[in-house]
Amino acid sequence: MSTPTPADRVRVVVTGMGAVTPLAVGVAPTWEALLAGRSGIARIQTFDPEPYASQMAGEVLDFDPVDFIDRKQANRTARFTQFALAATMEAMAQSGLPIDDSNRFEVGVIVGSGIGGLAVTEEASHTLRDRGPRRLSPFTAPMILTDIAAGEIAMKLQACGPNFALSSACATGAHAIGEAAEIIHRGDAVACVAGASEASVTPLAVGAFSAMRALSQRNGDPEHASRPFDKGRDGFVIAESCGIVILEELAHARRRGAPILAEVVGYGATADAHHLTAPDPSGRGACYAMKRALEKAGATPEDVDYINAHGTSTELNDAAETAAIKQALGEECARRIPISSTKSMTGHSLGGAGAIESIFSVMAITDGRVPPTINYQDPDPECDLDYVTEGARQVDPKLVLNNSFGFGGHNACLAFRRFSD
Repeated sequence: MSTPTPADRVRVVVTGMGAVTPLAVGVAPTWEALLAGRSGIARIQTFDPEPYASQMAGEVLDFDPVDFIDRKQANRTARFTQFALAATMEAMAQSGLPIDDSNRFEVGVIVGSGIGGLAVTEEASHTLRDRGPRRLSPFTAPMILTDIAAGEIAMKLQACGPNFALSSACATGAHAIGEAAEIIHRGDAVACVAGASEASVTPLAVGAFSAMRALSQRNGDPEHASRPFDKGRDGFVIAESCGIVILEELAHARRRGAPILAEVVGYGATADAHHLTAPDPSGRGACYAMKRALEKAGATPEDVDYINAHGTSTELNDAAETAAIKQALGEECARRIPISSTKSMTGHSLGGAGAIESIFSVMAITDGRVPPTINYQDPDPECDLDYVTEGARQVDPKLVLNNSFGFGGHNACLAFRRFSD
């Protein structure tokens, strides 16, 4: 494949970030909790989990939508969209991006979700069964749709550029940010609101993932249940979250004196074409996504200073990702790179994961530290890289890779670099 050299490409930078996570509402408190190695996982509180095989989750418990939108809108908006609006407001406040008649058709919104308004679907199905179709809310259909978060954000900001949602399971957030960067590269926008949101801690989701034995069953010890790369890992812990970044063409950001947090320098997207839910054990697809991201960045494996791994805490994913990293970077290089899975603290928020982990990747660059992988106690011979298990580490990374992989064999890798003229 031919790729424009980095010198030929429009440069895309991050000028704002917003997050809603099980650790906190907001980027700064979430990052502080990550560096401290604090878990956001506990027994499920939003419904009675007793009948379920897995009874814990990373829930956002300190979130009130009326802190961000009025009560009337909150009542007509699904939880994942509420998260998206809140995170967008934080990101826009940091960025200071003006949207007016001079540029509104050049500002896009690319915000995805893995499963959208699932809680609304569940509630509506109960209403239909128990009370009949005439008792369904007229807002049911739009609240369910995965694209509605993007639409609501556009209406809130009056941003009239490219606007759509991506849905690629657990790779959604990374794909949305990567595709938003490509939209700016090709000149269809000067700025994009990009990311993903997920509110998936619902009876149906927990039951369904439990039925396929994907979730951890360490119900007596929730804080230690998500244990990526550890030999005793027994499944992921479901969670909810939202991550939003403001991406801008560098020249546009400079003209207005915007804060430049990092540069998006690479994006690779591939497919395993292997299995409905299991990753290709060879790591081939993930490997090529990482190689493609580095190629677009004009970088070599030796340039990589940190990897935020997909690291789900499932037996198959963690082994396959380790193999992919070794293939993509070479085993000698792979062994020297600090790698962490922040899902050990946040749980796995499906479509939202790649978006919040992109934010964590940028924070590693701006802060000079990388978060740990907590709960790593028993080494697995198949997972033998440096997973930052001793606590947050001073690294001062200049180039960071963020991996995201999803059911269906979807792979995405984003490369972020410290901004420099």
